[in-house]
Amino acid sequence: MADIALNPRPARKRIGDVTAWQRLKANRNWLGIWFMLPTAAFLLLFLAYPLGLGIWLSFTDARIGRGGNFIGLENYEWLWGDSVFWLSVFNTLLYTGVASVIKFAIGLYLALLLNQHMPFKAIIRALVLIPFIVPTVLSAIAFWWIYDSQFSILSWSLKKLGLISQNIDFLGDFWNARWSVIAANIWRGVPFIAITLLAGLQTVSPALYEAATIDGASRWQMFRHITYPLLTPIIAVVMTFSVLFTFTDFQLIWVMTRGGPVNATHLMATLGYQRAIGGGYLGEGSAIATAMIPFLLAAILISWFGLQRRKWQQGEAND
Repeated sequence: MADIALNPRPARKRIGDVTAWQRLKANRNWLGIWFMLPTAAFLLLFLAYPLGLGIWLSFTDARIGRGGNFIGLENYEWLWGDSVFWLSVFNTLLYTGVASVIKFAIGLYLALLLNQHMPFKAIIRALVLIPFIVPTVLSAIAFWWIYDSQFSILSWSLKKLGLISQNIDFLGDFWNARWSVIAANIWRGVPFIAITLLAGLQTVSPALYEAATIDGASRWQMFRHITYPLLTPIIAVVMTFSVLFTFTDFQLIWVMTRGGPVNATHLMATLGYQRAIGGGYLGEGSAIATAMIPFLLAAILISWFGLQRRKWQQGEAND
């Protein structure tokens, strides 16, 4: 009789446990987490783990073919006195700054142009995307031929026009090589900015422009007080991605110049690859790659805090 009296209690406990789990599965607040778990696992496996491993290797003397021993900040101390590393930092900042500003200016102009009523607008939009769709390596090879010291179509055209008397050494001169790779990056990156800003422009209500026109506003005033403020969130996101993609660019530089001439176009990404894979010094190459993280975090934080200050976008007043 005692055993029979005690039997229902464990059964009710099991039913209660199942009910709590079912409630947890059906809870709206947890539903988003369940959907994010596969993505989170993917990011941890393919992003967080390689990042953590790279940071760890930067504190070791690891080389290709053998494990490394922990050496603390020795790799970073070596880089601090390495003139080639600091040259790559300068090249990276120059490359990122100039290319990002010009890409934004051209991309914004194209977005405003393509947002107007014009014939064959759909075809033109598709053509604008071509540089971004073409694989980076193919783009780099094409520019490599365009900049060839003997068979350059640019040099040939300028000579035919009588503007120069001999071929331009695009990739053999220090500054010529820098401006040449920047031009190639601009050509490739403009479509991404233009199409993304165009998508943002199409969300702006035409009624705002109609009201501004009735009030006698000029095109510049409409851009300054309507277009630009409403595009600010998209501009912040687009430019953050543009800066990150440009700062970490590798394929374009490696295919065109491999960092030459005499390290004039070496970026931090290409130098880290050369030291780690080409030279076999995994620890030193990882230290160069890890040194890129503060710059990337700075770009992200500038965009983040810039968006946080624009609280009027959420119906609030600016601080």
